[in-house]
Amino acid sequence: MREGSERFKRTLEGFFFAFVLFTIAVAGIGLGVRRWLPPLASEHGAGIDRMIHYLLITVGALFVLGHAALGYFIWRFSRQERVTYRLASARAEKLWSLVPGVVMALVAEGGVLLIGLPIWQQYYLRPAPSDAVLVEVTAEQFAWNIRYPGRDGRLGRTDPRLISYENPLGMDAQDPASRDDIVQLGVMYIPVGRPVHVRLRSKDTLHSFFLPHFRVKQDAVPGMTIDIWFTPTQTGEFEIACAELCGFGHFQMRGVLRVLPPEEFERWLAAQPTFF
Repeated sequence: MREGSERFKRTLEGFFFAFVLFTIAVAGIGLGVRRWLPPLASEHGAGIDRMIHYLLITVGALFVLGHAALGYFIWRFSRQERVTYRLASARAEKLWSLVPGVVMALVAEGGVLLIGLPIWQQYYLRPAPSDAVLVEVTAEQFAWNIRYPGRDGRLGRTDPRLISYENPLGMDAQDPASRDDIVQLGVMYIPVGRPVHVRLRSKDTLHSFFLPHFRVKQDAVPGMTIDIWFTPTQTGEFEIACAELCGFGHFQMRGVLRVLPPEEFERWLAAQPTFF
């Protein structure tokens, strides 16, 4: 009688722990199928979303399979009266060590490379189209300085020795290309449906230019000028965030991105005063 009671107790304990593992797997699926990303507003962002969804699905499947297998083993062997062990053959040990690793590498890395490399090539390795709108974004603690070239289409020269409260970018007034440049603080205007060439810089420390809706994220590194480009597909007002902890005021380093119809953008640009 006592032996049967002990066996039932072990079976119940095994079933309980297996049920907990199954519940965790199901809860993970429930959380994973939610929409975590903000609405997409750029052309290249569709490829980034595909890569993220691929990772979520494959890693989620491995997560569920792992919990299911562990739960089954706990339930299956919890009814044994004593601990036993089995020695696998050398061939089986090598097989079970090699095959899962190769499969996981192919599923994880292979899929990411196939999906991600074309997006990487478009995002970083191709120059911006000739008709792209050029915008220089200079990060500093804790603001975004936005500069547009004037009618000449060229950004003027800057010099760190010229930086002052009145001239935060150190623009050279002696350079003719600087005299018609337009400078904004914290607000960036771009046209919809037209490529935008962002020239990214930093005045002080590491920052990260992050446009969640456009799937754009690039570090701004002091001493470097980094070029990225994207094409917005929706008009509206969006957030410019800093995704790098850049100091005590990091929380307030937020800007606004306004995507306008092309005609409205041209009218806005023509109405802006030059810096000098």
